[in-house]
Amino acid sequence: MRLTAEAAFVLHTRPWRETSLLVEVLSERHGRLGLVARGVQGPKRQALRAALQPLQWIRFDGVQAGEMVRLNTAEALDVAPRLVGEAMLSGFYLNELTLRLAPRQDPAPELYDAYARARVRLGAGEPLAWTLRRYERDLLDALGSGFDWHHDGDGTSIDPAARYRLDPEHGARRVLSDRGHGDRSRAATGRGLLALADDRLPEAEDLPGLRRAMREVLVHHLGARGLKSWDMLAELSRMSRPPADRSGPDGAGADQAGAGD
Repeated sequence: MRLTAEAAFVLHTRPWRETSLLVEVLSERHGRLGLVARGVQGPKRQALRAALQPLQWIRFDGVQAGEMVRLNTAEALDVAPRLVGEAMLSGFYLNELTLRLAPRQDPAPELYDAYARARVRLGAGEPLAWTLRRYERDLLDALGSGFDWHHDGDGTSIDPAARYRLDPEHGARRVLSDRGHGDRSRAATGRGLLALADDRLPEAEDLPGLRRAMREVLVHHLGARGLKSWDMLAELSRMSRPPADRSGPDGAGADQAGAGD
């Protein structure tokens, strides 16, 4: 199958053989695709190599043969966000999460649009934690694994004053006590879940609980192998805190990080 003028976002690039690259992209019409870019390691191919960097928005032509697409041409459609520090790691998280959960060759236009929005928010310097929670929500919804964010798994309206955990199979479950669920105070607030449902910036104190609740769902879908970006962001969070506050990956600093531990 020939692909012409296909818009896509670059998720990951790695060298292959001596002069080629293997590239993973999230395309507008065909979902996640694997591209083979041959012979890109020469001085005359610098523009093509630059277009194939992670977070770049591109338009490409290629021919699909089996699982992979042989890339013919690609051009950048804009300038990729210039991210540093935690924002850069959050961009890495965005790409890694998409790469791990989005199946290949499964069109997902809602996911493509959600990625585009998150990429703009990262580049605009919007709050990292909120940007990533919104993307996690939209990714789960686009892949058919989301929830009715206004109601718990039994169909009861979320209570702003209650606490909840997110069961990957059932949806929101109200936490009535610490028994069997750990520290109730660390569960997501109903107020935070409703803010997520309404796409409204939560109160700052509600964001850590949302991160932990979403993490439980993502771990379920990712399986035993977690994400490298989680480890990297946790380490960055520990390094940025005063020594007395370096209480580990569940400390206050990690809760305020973009993707957390």
